[in-house]
Amino acid sequence: MSGSRLDQKRTKIVATIGPASSDEQTLRAIIRGGMNVARINFSHGELVIHGETIDRIRHVAREENEVVAIMCDLQGPKIRIGQIRQEPLELDQGDSVRLTLNASLANSDRHTLLLPHPEFMRDVHQGMPLLLDDGDLEFLVTARDEETLTCRVITGGVLYSRKGVTAPTAHLTLSAITDKDREDLKFALQKQTDFVALSFVRSGRDLQDLRSLIDESGCEVDPWLIAKIEKREALQNIEEIVAESDGIMVARGDLGVETPAEEVPGHQKHIIRLCNQAGKPVITATQMLNSMVESPRPTRAEASDVYNAIMDGSDAVMLSNETAVGSYPVISVETMASIAVIAERALLSGWTPGRIQAHPDHEERERMSDAISEATSRIAAVLDCRAIVTSTHSGYTTRQIARERSRTPILCVTPSDHIFRRMALVWGVIPMLVPHFSTTDEMIGTVVRAANRAGMVERGHRLVIIAGVPFGIGGQTNFLKVHVVGEADEL
Repeated sequence: MSGSRLDQKRTKIVATIGPASSDEQTLRAIIRGGMNVARINFSHGELVIHGETIDRIRHVAREENEVVAIMCDLQGPKIRIGQIRQEPLELDQGDSVRLTLNASLANSDRHTLLLPHPEFMRDVHQGMPLLLDDGDLEFLVTARDEETLTCRVITGGVLYSRKGVTAPTAHLTLSAITDKDREDLKFALQKQTDFVALSFVRSGRDLQDLRSLIDESGCEVDPWLIAKIEKREALQNIEEIVAESDGIMVARGDLGVETPAEEVPGHQKHIIRLCNQAGKPVITATQMLNSMVESPRPTRAEASDVYNAIMDGSDAVMLSNETAVGSYPVISVETMASIAVIAERALLSGWTPGRIQAHPDHEERERMSDAISEATSRIAAVLDCRAIVTSTHSGYTTRQIARERSRTPILCVTPSDHIFRRMALVWGVIPMLVPHFSTTDEMIGTVVRAANRAGMVERGHRLVIIAGVPFGIGGQTNFLKVHVVGEADEL
């Protein structure tokens, strides 16, 4: 590390690792290019391959002396049609189509298709629309019996096997956690993943169910839970989902199928604002630089999309196919990092202290933390401090500072290697792993030595140090000190 680390990009990059990026040489290049979190997508690939990839990411990150967290993304209950006997199937507006649970009835004629999801069929009723293949085709259910939906084609097109089906107006009762997810979760916990992303979250109860499974597993340290917002029901329950999660991913692809595409930008801004207020990291995802799957340059619209997501308050922006299967995974990460740096210049040039207001319904210690976090940003700006140093065992203190989007760099010093890695997702935070400490004097000495050895501070620099005292109790921030690195400090 060098002093320039304090001037690096603040926005974090989540990159999906797949066939195009899982070799050691490419991983090294995308880590150097700016990847902070590696996403492992359990919708594709075998667990043994994912395990090898996770080990390789951690090995390369250690060699590069960089903090790279692992996010395991559960597939969730993806509803798909079965195999089409003679594909592709061309459907015109007005055609009649049957979707059936009955395998022997399926493909009895070209317009009868297998839909092997009884729990989904149970919740779909006459008059409901169905969207297939990410919304490219639309059916209307005109009749149903116990095992078959009869539909009229509203928007036609070409349909292939195993394409997804959604019912945007149905109230689905199927669990957000499938049997496959349970097996994948066991594997993720064995690999000590830093984040688990839950797909198709509909309410806070889905996250409670996932936490119960993790508790039952007996794993030593619980991963942070990231709720993926991609269902209409999730928008209706968004405040409770934010409260139950450790972070949010705005998964705009499926969300744009479940809701009108023109409404997605408004939902995105609202969700980001809620997460900022709660001090929880928020990821904006899906098709951010989609043209770079095949092109070495993004479109102007894509560059604007990434820029605006950062200006709106995203902690992280995500690459999916661009890095997983695209032709330019390294350039995609470098491009996103460049856009982030440019956006942050504009974001921070207009920064004023107190951008986030304390919530009037917060408990006393939460309101105290809010006030100290805001005061810290003001003090750091007025005194032109070298850095804001947050000492934390849980990450709470650091997240409270990060939500202020301060111009002053944020150093997170923690004795927890789990929190050390999780801070890779939080805006503007440079994590540092330090030895355990038990007093404020020990903490200050440890902080100053670690920052000096990393080339970030030297004698004469001012630091604003905040923490929760006594140490080791999460969820409180009650200590603030302005420290000038001087002769008395052991460097």
